[in-house]
Amino acid sequence: MSDQLTLDESKPQATPAAVPHVVAWNLTRRCNLACAHCYISAGSWDSAQDELTTEECRRITDEILQLNAAPLFVLSGGEPLLREDLEELARYATRRGATVVVGTNGTRLTAERIESLQRAGVRGVALSIDSLEPTYHDRFRHGAGALQDTLAAVDRLIEHELDFVVQTTVTRGNRHELRRLAAWSADKGAAAFNVYFLVATGRGSGMRGLAPQENEQVLRELVELQREYRGRMLVRSKCQPQIMRHVYEQDPDSPLLNYETRCPCGVQYCRITPEGKLTPCPYLPVVAGDLRRQHFGEVWHGSPVLRALREREPGGKCGRCEYRRICGGCRARAYADTGDILAEDASCAYEPDGARPVVGRQRAVTYGMSAPPTLAWAPEARQRLERIPSFVRGVVTARVEAFARERGHTEITAALMDEVRRSLPVDFSKRAPFFMRRDA
Repeated sequence: MSDQLTLDESKPQATPAAVPHVVAWNLTRRCNLACAHCYISAGSWDSAQDELTTEECRRITDEILQLNAAPLFVLSGGEPLLREDLEELARYATRRGATVVVGTNGTRLTAERIESLQRAGVRGVALSIDSLEPTYHDRFRHGAGALQDTLAAVDRLIEHELDFVVQTTVTRGNRHELRRLAAWSADKGAAAFNVYFLVATGRGSGMRGLAPQENEQVLRELVELQREYRGRMLVRSKCQPQIMRHVYEQDPDSPLLNYETRCPCGVQYCRITPEGKLTPCPYLPVVAGDLRRQHFGEVWHGSPVLRALREREPGGKCGRCEYRRICGGCRARAYADTGDILAEDASCAYEPDGARPVVGRQRAVTYGMSAPPTLAWAPEARQRLERIPSFVRGVVTARVEAFARERGHTEITAALMDEVRRSLPVDFSKRAPFFMRRDA
């Protein structure tokens, strides 16, 4: 599928609110490792020659902020710590209202670098740990001693009180270890344990993911784990939105149901490549536009690729499934398997019969939705709310005001926000890496 995709303008389209709440930014293809599944095929052989310059990154940051004053930037790579201007870019974005986190393999995360990132305003770090067994992790990441270096980085993050998330790509070689990895992550104080399901793109195109029935088994286990660690750590699947079906059926109180329906790629989420191309997500390489030649807003609002993701229904069994509004399948995997971003996601074992009613959003306000305040907010509380990323601001607003009404308050104060935060279980609106703290 190319960026020349056209829409049938004669048919009315129900366009959801499209706001760039979260931007995954691959700053470089350079990396000190060469992970087997890397979607960007990064490695030590890559150079900085065609990377966006510091000035180009600043300009694009300003263009994004014109559309959303409080986005979340995930600065990644390759290995972003290899960009000498990483802190400069983070500082520039945070001073203008963005929240910045960094995705890294962790092997170069020294105490000095952590302190430097904190001074630049970075609010959290996502680390890749695929096994607690060095023989597996180091082989998968193609780096001798990689696990040892990353585990040492976790201890440094704890010492410096910088929030972190653990990311694991599940394969047949480590699926038996997920429960152990979750327990270790929770014991270390991770805000979230994210389990990624392989998408056959980049170097991962040479790998084979789990079979549909195996995916079902892992998703059922993740639903158990997210219930087990509720109040301590959020457990999520990535690139496998089918977990929403399991959560809907098994755990109606799950914080996962706060997530916006369907995959957010191209609707609330996008990726910028090192060369300045905009794609719907890191795992979906279809180019929506070139930010070296086009304004971010022009691409975000006008790209036929992004409009198709927002305005069209998926095909095949994804399109007739009763869970299509809270799942919809992984669009990146559909493209990797068929070349069509709207094809069905064949990694799913579920077979809809078309006879059941469509399952809709389970919460009145979910992540990515706005919720205008209906109570009075004291100036300090309002200032703190405005520093919360747009992606979660609606959920935070709704929760804080509901908490206030239940206790008879008519005004939201900073002290009340602190009380709400203490009362919440661990989910995206309480921890990692930013929300409702006085220093946020």
